[in-house]
Amino acid sequence: MGRIKTQLIKRLTFQLMKEYRDEFKPSFEENKLLVAAHLTESSKKIRNAIAGYVTRLMKNKEDFT
Repeated sequence: MGRIKTQLIKRLTFQLMKEYRDEFKPSFEENKLLVAAHLTESSKKIRNAIAGYVTRLMKNKEDFT
């Protein structure tokens, strides 16, 4: 089983996905830079958790298309 994401991580991720869906890629490193650019006040741990969740969502989206 994987780690469970907190409501903060999910809420911020879905806000970013709603606004910038076309910019995100299935690459963690690219997503990490994009999340850092769009979220100005976040810690390294939160940034990485959001980037990882975005990456997972983008990879799952690719699997179904």
